[in-house]
Amino acid sequence: MSITLDPASAPQDIEARSFAIIDAEIPEPRPFAGPLWEVARRLIHTTGDVDILPHLRLDAAALAGGVAALRQGCTVYTDTEMARCGMPLRRLSPLGVTVQSLMAMPVAEEATARGITRSRAAMLSLRHRLAGSIVAIGNAPTALLALLELLEAGATPPALIIGMPVGFVNAAQSKALLHRSPWPHFTLLGRKGGSPLVAAAVNALAVIAARI
Repeated sequence: MSITLDPASAPQDIEARSFAIIDAEIPEPRPFAGPLWEVARRLIHTTGDVDILPHLRLDAAALAGGVAALRQGCTVYTDTEMARCGMPLRRLSPLGVTVQSLMAMPVAEEATARGITRSRAAMLSLRHRLAGSIVAIGNAPTALLALLELLEAGATPPALIIGMPVGFVNAAQSKALLHRSPWPHFTLLGRKGGSPLVAAAVNALAVIAARI
């Protein structure tokens, strides 16, 4: 059996070729267009899974808020070091954006004392620092649920919530609650998600922000 390899080899060529393949496999009319399709396409590229498309919930107003926040040099709060590492400084530093992982915050003792996860404790500590930020959660439903509780209690919402925690315990439920909420968000309904996805969403927004 012969195998034909694609000639693309440079990183930028591989990415462009990948995007072209996705465009061809999902022809118009698509559920998203323009910048929203750029975000959706990068999420599909990150997972290698076109089947996530019907479960993506992306909103133009949320996108505009996220891009504006990045252009103003916001802080991106994310729940894992993996997600933080997936948001390269070459994209974010020119915009003045910083990324902070919840897992790097000094809340371990408090979490143990209260019998809660570190990500939940860290999110609760951000109550007065959410305004103008982007919160990107790809792993910890407890962090997303804590954020929703803070907002229900009157905390100022972030510019954008990217809520895509993966898993079998409260992941789908937390995303369903986010999608029913009034706050600007991107999400992927169901069990699928993960740190690479939220990093990809931020990267897509950063590309858009740098272009305009």
